[in-house]
Order: sequence, then structure tokens, then C-alpha cells
Amino acid sequence: MYQVYSEKKGDSFSRTMVGEFKDINAAFEKAEKIIENPDYKYIVEETTGSFNSWGERLTRVIADSEEDE
Repeated sequence: MYQVYSEKKGDSFSRTMVGEFKDINAAFEKAEKIIENPDYKYIVEETTGSFNSWGERLTRVIADSEEDE
């Protein structure tokens, strides 16, 4: 499962989930629409199916538009 987030550049508290996708291609299509606005970046995370001791899903970042630049 892939989660797509938008975040205003320079404001880590503005992170918003845009969607959750089973298909990575659909996730990246949605992510590319986010960066049409130059003030925002996208983050795509993959859920691992595991949880930490607080019950939060474990994820790993597979793409960050700001790191790709």
C-alpha cells in the first residue's frame, strides 16, 4: 500500500495525506499533480504491514520530490 502526502515547502507541519493507493503508478500520478504548484512537494511512502509498539503503521519513504531535485 502506498500513501501520498503533500507538504508546503519549508513547513513540515503542513503535511496532508492526499490518498492511499494499491498501485504505485497511481500513487505517482497523484504525486506529480501536487508539484504542479511550485510551493508544494510530495512524499510517497510504502506501508510495511507492521506496527510499532504504539500501534502506528511502519512506513518507508520511497520518493520525496524535494530530494529528487
